Amino acid sequence: MGSLTISNKMLEKYFGYLKNLDNNAKKSLIVKLTKSLEIKSKKEFDIKSVFGAWEDDRTSDEIISEIKSSRVEKRNTPSL
Repeated sequence: MGSLTISNKMLEKYFGYLKNLDNNAKKSLIVKLTKSLEIKSKKEFDIKSVFGAWEDDRTSDEIISEIKSSRVEKRNTPSL
C-alpha cells in the first residue's frame, strides 16, 4: 500500500477528533501506529525499471511482418 502525505492542518483536524477518545482507545491507536512504522514494504516500485530499449532477437522486419500477419479483417459486419 502506498504512503499518504497530509498537511499539518489536516493532522490537527484528525487530532481534534481523536483527542476525545478514551485512554484505552488512544493507547490502542498508538500501538497500531507504532506497528505500522515498523512494517517494511515488500518492495518499492521503481519507475526507472520500466524504461529501456526493446530487447528481442528478431529483426525489425520480422516483428513488422508478424504484426501484419496477426491482423484480423472482418468482412461480414452485421447491419444494425
